[in-house]
Amino acid sequence: MSTRRASAAVLGAALLLAGCSSSGDGGDEDQDKNAGAGITQQPKEADPFWVNPDGNAARQLAALQKSDDKDQAEQIRKIAQQPTGEWISPENPEEQARGFTEAADEAGRTALLVLYNIPHRDCGQYSGGGAADGDAYRDFVDGVAKGIGDRSATVILEPDAVLHLVDGCTPEQFHEERYDLLKGAIGKLTALKNTKVYLDAGNAGWGHPDQIFEPLKWAGIDQADGFSVNVSNFYTTQDSIAYGKQLSAKVGGKHFVIDTSRNGNGPYTEGDPGERWCNPPGRALGETPTTKTADPLVDAYLWVKRPGESDGECKGGPKAGEWWPEYALELAQG
Repeated sequence: MSTRRASAAVLGAALLLAGCSSSGDGGDEDQDKNAGAGITQQPKEADPFWVNPDGNAARQLAALQKSDDKDQAEQIRKIAQQPTGEWISPENPEEQARGFTEAADEAGRTALLVLYNIPHRDCGQYSGGGAADGDAYRDFVDGVAKGIGDRSATVILEPDAVLHLVDGCTPEQFHEERYDLLKGAIGKLTALKNTKVYLDAGNAGWGHPDQIFEPLKWAGIDQADGFSVNVSNFYTTQDSIAYGKQLSAKVGGKHFVIDTSRNGNGPYTEGDPGERWCNPPGRALGETPTTKTADPLVDAYLWVKRPGESDGECKGGPKAGEWWPEYALELAQG
């Protein structure tokens, strides 16, 4: 059960977007300049998160519109018009965080950021890597915090980082440092005026809440706004709510968010069990992002994993985080 890293958006585009209109309804000249022509923000009362009008899906949509492929364009629009997580890469994290939050602020929305740079990340699998050491990670978090400043942001903190401490994937010698780094990151980010932090807590299919609730406490969940479930995974919203509620009861009633980006058809149950998470066929988009959810403990349905970005080099996919147009179309068609 592993979360693939989605690539960070191009830094220059993020900074450029800080001055973009949130309406997306400019004239012909604006349409030519903006890859996300026609992309607007969702209604703030139901979906306060920022839609990036220059994301990969928006770029594919613009290309399809230019080639007059109306059918495929309308399918990809289903992805392009929704807010998705912006995964902050290790290079220039302060500038990235500033660019995304400034663009979101300009649009009157909240930036959804994902930090996925913990040392020894992903146990050397498709998304292996992360910061070189603890000091490098602290510098990374410091940069993100400086970039966010007082602007509104929701941060999903380190998908799988706690889960991999529990399932035996991360070697024992790295456990103490990881707990310390996560606790420090939560402290740094929650100290910001308008930032909410959700520490990742796995998914409905990996095990039982009894196995992870104490590690979440050791990682500082008490200081976080809540936890996230189903990041980059496919478990149904119903199953994710059930898992999250069981876990919430063990960590002081904390609220949680659910990644619904690709769970419309539930999990894949065929092929190699060890790689069912990796670019599974026949999946579909799930509930669109919203803060109006089916349970008061669920703060939001989010698209943390950006639909259309590969989980890794499996089933014909490109490297983890790279845009895969064919898979995006398949998800949109559901």
